[in-house]
Formats: sequence, structure tokens, C-alpha cells
Amino acid sequence: MGRSSRLTDAERELWNTFPTGQTVALAPLTIGRGCVAGQNAPTDGDTWGPERTIRASVIAGLLLGARDAGAGSVPAVRLHGARITGQLMIRGGDVPYELVLSGCHLDEPVDLAGSTTRTVRLTDCHLPGFSGGGMRTAGHLSLSGSIVEGTIRVARAQFESGLWLGGTKVTGDDDWALYANTMVVDSGTYLRNADLTGGVNLVGSRLNGGLYMRGTTLRNPGKNALFADNMVVEDTVECTDGFSAVGCLRLRGARINGTFTLGGTVHSPDTPYALYASHMDVRELELTPAAPVDGVVTLAHTRAGTVLDLPDTWPAKLRLNGLTYDRLRGGGVGRRIEWVSRDPEGFRPQPYEQLAAWYLRDGNDALARRTQLAKLRARRQTHGQGQRVWGWLLDVTVGYGYRPWLAAIWFALLLVVGTVAFGLNPPRPLKPAESPVFDSFAYTFDLLLPIPAFGQRELFDPAGWTQGLAYVLIVAGWILATALVAGATRVLRPS
Repeated sequence: MGRSSRLTDAERELWNTFPTGQTVALAPLTIGRGCVAGQNAPTDGDTWGPERTIRASVIAGLLLGARDAGAGSVPAVRLHGARITGQLMIRGGDVPYELVLSGCHLDEPVDLAGSTTRTVRLTDCHLPGFSGGGMRTAGHLSLSGSIVEGTIRVARAQFESGLWLGGTKVTGDDDWALYANTMVVDSGTYLRNADLTGGVNLVGSRLNGGLYMRGTTLRNPGKNALFADNMVVEDTVECTDGFSAVGCLRLRGARINGTFTLGGTVHSPDTPYALYASHMDVRELELTPAAPVDGVVTLAHTRAGTVLDLPDTWPAKLRLNGLTYDRLRGGGVGRRIEWVSRDPEGFRPQPYEQLAAWYLRDGNDALARRTQLAKLRARRQTHGQGQRVWGWLLDVTVGYGYRPWLAAIWFALLLVVGTVAFGLNPPRPLKPAESPVFDSFAYTFDLLLPIPAFGQRELFDPAGWTQGLAYVLIVAGWILATALVAGATRVLRPS
């Protein structure tokens, strides 16, 4: 590459322009590019002639110092509208210059694995893959607007000024469109309006400027569309405005020191979970999809400062066991009991306790009591037959202690029945000479109380069918008294 006489005309123009860093345009520069994935990337570049063809080895040679940089300018490879033949490979190299390719067609994958570079921009290009595992970039990597027919591999890479895949269309291989586990991005990670077929792997990555997937489409049916376990994000995770995922969104153990907003649609009925967001730590969680998530959603053992969602988009199967939060927002304040009862594995007490505690902090004692009552009713379904019967009696009589007024209603109803029945059919006195005047109201009251108050129960003996009624009233009185004591103990016991 040292002799310019060996270069074609297009290569010689790039060689001579390199010291100034100006753009070599082998095709008209496009203006006003849109954001539709890959719409400006050339798909017919393999038909371009030698006047628009440059060998990858020429570009690599320039980036590695084959051409004197000179003084008074900032050298760079800036090229538009070229077909690049051969593989652009600088594996483990030290590249002190920027590489900017736009509207280019690359015949073979780019390989910058292990290299140290400045900004690398391959925008509106067509290429069969990108390998940058372990690369260190003092600037940003941009593949915005490009069509990549292969996987983008940037595992363990570090980017000082961001990773840009805005409007990028990727058809990955080996199940992955973007393989970027343990990547570090000190600025934003932008995948806005991207179209990715294959999974996005961000396991263990640290994204200090947020993750933006507004309008993005992820496709990996039956597998992980997003695999981001233990990811750390120091800003926003944004999946809104037309975001679509076919496959599981998995963020187990992720830490998001900002807002995680999930809008759009998520469709993954063929995986164990459509949204696997357990054991997370997130400052604000906004679950406002355009339609209910199609599949199971788990937020188990996640810690959230604020949870915002809407009843109309609650998933049918929702695991909340272990979820803790400081605040709930969104509609349906009174419908939250339905929210915590959607666990596909059945009853779990913790979601009810957490909800009741939040209602108390919010000053809504009535809903807190209703939540505790719903928890006990749901728990009853897990008990044996005898416990279920006793639980049903506690529920009907005093609402497990959270509706003590029910006992008063039952007491009053039985008191009326007994007063009328014994008034029409008075019992006989045991000691006629010593017995007071019979009072059906006082007699019924004595039967209902475990400890007689008026002394009439011991002085009169019912006969016939009224004897059975007396036994029913005595048993009912004990049940009501026991239920009231159990309920008062539950209400008064410190939580």
C-alpha cells in the first residue's frame, strides 16, 4: 500500500484526501435521511463498477498509518457511496483516526475485535456482519440506518460516546442480532426505530447513558428477544412509541437507576415468560403497553420505587410474589386486589400484605382491610375441608374480623326470630312459684350470650320444636362470640 501507483483511481482519491479528513463521495450525498430501518442502505452495491470500488486493505492501511498524516489537519477515512471488497479487518490494532463510511456496500464482515479506535461510523451501509468484541472506542460506534445481514458482536467492548443503531436493520445468525454482553457504554445506547431479527444480548452490560428503543422491533420467537440479566443502567430504559417484541424480554436482576418504561406490544406465549423482570431494582417502573402482554409476566422479588400501570393492560398471568414498592400510580386504585390475585401458580400472601401496607401508608384504611379480607378468602381455598368450613363461618359472621358489623346483624336477626318464636310458644317454668314473668326478648338474649345476662335461661325449659331453636341459638351465640374474639385479636394484633 506504500505505492500510490498500485491504487485504482477511486483508491488514489481516498489516499490523497486522507490527510485532510475530507469526505470522498463516489455517489451523490443523500440529504434528509429518514428513520425507517435500513431504507437508505444500498442493496445493489455488488453491481457497482471499479469506479466505485475500494479494497478493504487500502482503508485498513490508511487507518494503521500507511500514509503520512502531515500537519495542520485531522486525518480520517471518510467515504461515501463505495463498494468495499475484501474484509476490513483490524483485529487488535491501534487506530488513531476516525472511520466514517456512509452509503457503502461491504462485501465481507467488518472485524475490529480487540482494537483501540476513535469514532467508527458505518451509516446507511450494507454489510454482512460486524465483529468488535473487546474493542475500545474513544468516541462512538454507529451503524445507524444500515442493513446488517449477520450478527453485531461487541461483547466486552467499551464506547466512550455511545452506541448508535438508530434505524438499523439486523438479521442475525446464531439466534443473536446484537451480542453485547458485559459491554460498557459511557453515553447513550440508541436503538430507536431499529428492526432486529434475533435476540439482543446485554447480559451484565453497563449503560451509563440509558437504553433507548423507541419504535424498535425485536423478533426472536420462542426465545429471548432481549436478554439483559444483571444489566446496569444509570438512566432511562425506554421501550415506547411503537416498540414491539416477539419473544421474551428478560431483565432478571437488572438495576435501573431511572425509569423503565414499557409501552408498545410484547408477544411471547411460547416461552415460560413474556416479561421476566424478577429480582430487579428500578427507581420507577412504568408498564403501559398498548395491549396486555401476551404471555406470563413476573415482577417477583423486584424492588421498585414507583409502579405505574393501567388496569386495562394488566396481563392475565402476573407473578408479584416478593415485589415491593413505595408507591402505586395509575388507574384502578380500588381494583388492585384483582391485580395481586393473578398469580398463575395460585395463592401467595406477600402481594396482599404489600398492597395492604401501601394502602395504610396512603391513608386508605378501608381498602387495606378489604385487601386483608381478600387474602384470607384466597388462603381458604388452599386449606382442607374442615378449615374451609370454619373459615367460611368466620367470613360469613364477621368477615374474618374485618367486618365486625356482620356479627351485629346476625345477632339482631337471631334475636328477632327467637323473640317472635318464644313469644308465640312460651317455654314452661321450671319452678312456677319462683319463676319471674317470662320475657321472650330477655330469654332469647340469654340464649345468645355465652354468659346469661337476665337469668331467664335457667328458669324456663322450652319444649317441642322450640327446644331445637334454643339449641341453635346457643350454638350460634358461641360461634358469634368466638368469631368476634378472633376478629378482634386479628385487628388489634400489631402488624
